Amino acid sequence: MKATLSYNLNDPDDRMSHLRAVKSMDMASALFEISTNLRKKVERRFEDIDNTNNDVFDGIDSVIEEIYNILEDNNIDIDELIN
Repeated sequence: MKATLSYNLNDPDDRMSHLRAVKSMDMASALFEISTNLRKKVERRFEDIDNTNNDVFDGIDSVIEEIYNILEDNNIDIDELIN
């Protein structure tokens, strides 16, 4: 079987759809990294730190920072794909 996708790149909606299709593998890679490895990365970051100085917000900030790093490593710009 074969499928062909066609986009009118002069149409802003089609251009956005095309970009999302082209970036789908990058997005899948980023989601895989987030779903399988993010917890381990954050846990390692806090293992060597004295936990008495950290609160829940430090953990949240660390998770958000890692998500942004993963997206950047996979060349995903959310604003580019949503707006």
